[in-house]
Amino acid sequence: MMIQTARGVRDILPEEAEVWHFLEETAITLFGLYGYQEVRTPLFEKSGLFSRAVGETTDIVEKEMYTFTDRGGESLSLRPEGTASVVRAFLEAGLTRQLPWRVCYRGPMFRYERPQKGRYRQFHQLGCELLGPAGPLADAEQMAMILDYLRRVGLGEGLTLEINSLGCGACRPGYREGLVGYLRSVPGDAGSPLCENCRRRLRENPLRVLDCKLPECRAVAARAPVMRDHLCPPCADHFRGLVAELEGLALPYVLNPLMVRGLDYYTRTAFEVTTTRLGAQNAVAAGGRYDSLVAQLGGPEVPAIGFAMGLERLALLLAESPRAAAAPAAYVVAVGEAAELLGARVAASLRGAGLRVVADLMGGSMKSQMKRADRSGAPVTLILGEEEAAKGQVMVKNMAARTQRILAWEEVLPYLDTPSVRGG
Repeated sequence: MMIQTARGVRDILPEEAEVWHFLEETAITLFGLYGYQEVRTPLFEKSGLFSRAVGETTDIVEKEMYTFTDRGGESLSLRPEGTASVVRAFLEAGLTRQLPWRVCYRGPMFRYERPQKGRYRQFHQLGCELLGPAGPLADAEQMAMILDYLRRVGLGEGLTLEINSLGCGACRPGYREGLVGYLRSVPGDAGSPLCENCRRRLRENPLRVLDCKLPECRAVAARAPVMRDHLCPPCADHFRGLVAELEGLALPYVLNPLMVRGLDYYTRTAFEVTTTRLGAQNAVAAGGRYDSLVAQLGGPEVPAIGFAMGLERLALLLAESPRAAAAPAAYVVAVGEAAELLGARVAASLRGAGLRVVADLMGGSMKSQMKRADRSGAPVTLILGEEEAAKGQVMVKNMAARTQRILAWEEVLPYLDTPSVRGG
């Protein structure tokens, strides 16, 4: 019986991988323009890292982490998100005096969730973390960078930047008390109109009730007290500064008082970039401040802000406006042993010059190889038979114009670099 992939994971086949490569490389290049350098952290960490950072009462830690005990008896977990690992790396490397620290990352994350369109149990993220700056200008710059990136990859239409403030350790307890009082005062079946999950959240993490997607809970949350009305003076000043920075950068935004994010480490600024093109799972980028996390994990007080983008969702959006897969610059067809040897030599010289060249390794007749050359999309096919091999020559066929010429094999590279050939 054929073995299939496990539920919630999928293969990224070559044509789609071209899109992923484009998304990743564009991100790393653009983030570099803002001063970010790439960091790569392990796929699994000690489980305590995530329970301390993300929050023991979050759905991620309680229900979604892939946790196992290794042969040494230590509890390890596949990383469900990237920020905790980046902060752990920052502290372990002793970089607390080298601020600001700007890093970006890419790679797979793992959560045991119900698979659906654009959401899998192994999913992939692009993200950035900025440690050091405390002011709202850092927040605004990250939001501007996200929108800049989405425009560069062709996804700039139909986006909305949503912002909120979650307060801090000084003002959040008072808001939490008022929120719990409101939620318990709302009448409903069995003493509450909230779903079973939100009734549990009411006891353990009431802010998460605001993020529930069920209609009955959203109706209750829509009338709940607003965090921005309970901010302490420093948090209120920070949020006013963020709004001023966004307006100064001419970045449109909307206020979303129900945005709380799913991780306990967020403080002050929270934001999402949403799209009208993905249905219910509409967030393409999300993040916020986590000014207490470094200290929470054993370091000094270091303000920080970061975000992540889901590659699966970005790829889904790009699939609606498909990009042509990168075709080789030339395809080599060779019939006969001597022709194959010369063809390999020609291909090697072209690759040495940085050209993408595919050699037909399947063999067979000239006709069958030419069919594969046509399917490759290469603008030029290099044809070698016994006669060409004996003379050190190559028949060069322009696939679009249906014209061909004989060249010495050393002349192929200059020919491919002419404007008429580069233009297809």
